[in-house]
Amino acid sequence: MSSKAHKILELLAGDAQADKVVPPTGYTASLTLFSAAAMGFLAVFALALSLATGRLADRWGSELARSSTLRISAPADQMTAQTEAALNVLSTTRGVASARALDNDEQRALLEPWFGPDLPVESLPIPQLIEVIEDAKGFDADGLRLRLAAEVPGAVLDDHTQWRRPLVRAADRLRLLGLVSLLVIGATTAAMITLAANAALAANTKVITVLRLVGAMDTYIARAFVRRFTLRALVGAMIGVALGGAAILLLPSADTGGGFLTGLGFQGLHWLWPMVIPPLAAIVAFVATRAAARRTLRELT
Repeated sequence: MSSKAHKILELLAGDAQADKVVPPTGYTASLTLFSAAAMGFLAVFALALSLATGRLADRWGSELARSSTLRISAPADQMTAQTEAALNVLSTTRGVASARALDNDEQRALLEPWFGPDLPVESLPIPQLIEVIEDAKGFDADGLRLRLAAEVPGAVLDDHTQWRRPLVRAADRLRLLGLVSLLVIGATTAAMITLAANAALAANTKVITVLRLVGAMDTYIARAFVRRFTLRALVGAMIGVALGGAAILLLPSADTGGGFLTGLGFQGLHWLWPMVIPPLAAIVAFVATRAAARRTLRELT
């Protein structure tokens, strides 16, 4: 067995005599448990928000990437002819899987959020919209625009590029925001546990002095504090993650419209991510408590 594995087993097993150095109850124990639980709860929501918004932006971006819109503006007596000409051009364009002209009901549904449900589409000079779905390879948008300019003068192709780019940037920034939030949560956890460890060390100065007098090494004393606060942080984070997961389950499920406030949770294997939070909290507590114990013990020398 390696020395590192032996040290880990010693940390988990503990020492009954050394554990008496650290008060099992009191405000330091409550502070550690509460801080770890609160940070675990917030970390679950930071993960859920980051993953859910990332999924939403990716879905919107992929849907817009597969579809384009052809808008035809022409006099009423030429609209039908230009629409048929545009459909003929699209049917012979490589990379176009399908193309169809939207009927009046579909165009009315698109305009309903702005103009209401009773918009008289038939009597208004509204451009004819054609939905273009591309295949896996896609089409040459610039080449298609040149063909349309020659054969269908009133046609304007919108490949949704101006919509895709902001969504991709938003997905990247939201993922970065989730990472930054987790780092802030981890730093806050370390700060709170450090304060609790310093308070426990200060409250047990006399006990530490006596232990030194009877021959206890500083590593022996520090190990007791490190183990106790590491386990407290682990248990607190597990409680916070459990509460956060339960709260996530109570949120509305995803709808077909892809609303932002629905489906704000984990899907599939993403449910495994919250399980990483308690071990990370324990690692943060281990590092923070070890540094605080060594610093305080040096000052007491």
